[in-house]
Amino acid sequence: MKITEIETWHCQRDLSLFPESRAGGNMPWDVVVLRLNTDAGVAGYASALAARSGRITEAYLHENIAPVILGRDVTDREKIWHDLWTLDRHLTFFPVYLPGPVDVALWDLAARAADLPLYKYLGAYRDRLPAYASGLFHDTVDEYVDEAKAYQQRGIPGYKVHGPGPWRRDMEVHRALRDAVGPDYLLFSDPVGEYTLDQAIKVGRDLEKLNYVWFEEPFRDFELYKYQALCEALDIAVAATETTRGGHWGVAQAISQRAADIVRADVSWKAGVTGTMKIAHLAESFGLNCEIHTTTMAYMDVANLHVSCAIRNCEFFELFVPEEAFQFPMLGKLPIDKLGNACAPQGPGLGVELDWDSIDKLCISHRVSTAAKS
Repeated sequence: MKITEIETWHCQRDLSLFPESRAGGNMPWDVVVLRLNTDAGVAGYASALAARSGRITEAYLHENIAPVILGRDVTDREKIWHDLWTLDRHLTFFPVYLPGPVDVALWDLAARAADLPLYKYLGAYRDRLPAYASGLFHDTVDEYVDEAKAYQQRGIPGYKVHGPGPWRRDMEVHRALRDAVGPDYLLFSDPVGEYTLDQAIKVGRDLEKLNYVWFEEPFRDFELYKYQALCEALDIAVAATETTRGGHWGVAQAISQRAADIVRADVSWKAGVTGTMKIAHLAESFGLNCEIHTTTMAYMDVANLHVSCAIRNCEFFELFVPEEAFQFPMLGKLPIDKLGNACAPQGPGLGVELDWDSIDKLCISHRVSTAAKS
């Protein structure tokens, strides 16, 4: 089964979700929808983050990636994955969210052809795992508390706070959340890389007293010395490597320097299903969990869910909220049951559908690259 076409839809939305202090200014939340067509009539799908410049994402897919994958056999996923890394090194540096979607589309395609859900095609460990609501940045303590309580009442087992900063303000939010949801509700903290080492130690020790599950990304992921020192100083698990470049090779540096207690990966930023599985297995070899983080696109988060159900060393599913903001381009909501579990779809491939009406409505560019005829 050969790849005959790569087809994309650049969808532009009037949506900006992060404050200017966090995103460097108002940032549109565009998405590029990707379809790989084959000579067998089976197609595979994915979506690519296209914040700030969907045209650049689309150009990379057609001008750099298409020549590598067109005409190739769908089963050559590992070779294609390495070929794209070689291209990244020698010709251009891909945005962090490429070429992951291409790899996801290849896996979706192969699992569809096998008539199996992706997690079973990969090798199932389970079919569901508990979700936690992962909120955006808010201006007031009450906004965090109200959001956490709303998801607690809905039956979602946990809540992750992205603190507003600075660190003392974050501690105020942490304490208010624990008071509001009770002593046993799962809470997580992710300040998104804003602390000094001394500040992180103070916040981390307070989180230990408050019984938070983990302390995530208090620094930028390349600050390995600070992460190593923090891991040594704290008992709470320190989660890192969300934005580490270099796939599993980059994560290996954090593990080797004992600069993470939990590693992070996802199919968008860590080079697809192939790259995320490599990181998960690497972490498992060292007795660490690989907690999969959101792609900010529900369709790709379903790919995350399938990977999470094909590995043992992941405990939770990150449900980015408000859900409606991240649902596009998927048709329908993420599969969360009444107990707050994310449940792997049982249809072939990713097992969910794309919202083609919305895609066609929001599309500002549609491109097709075709394999040369032999």
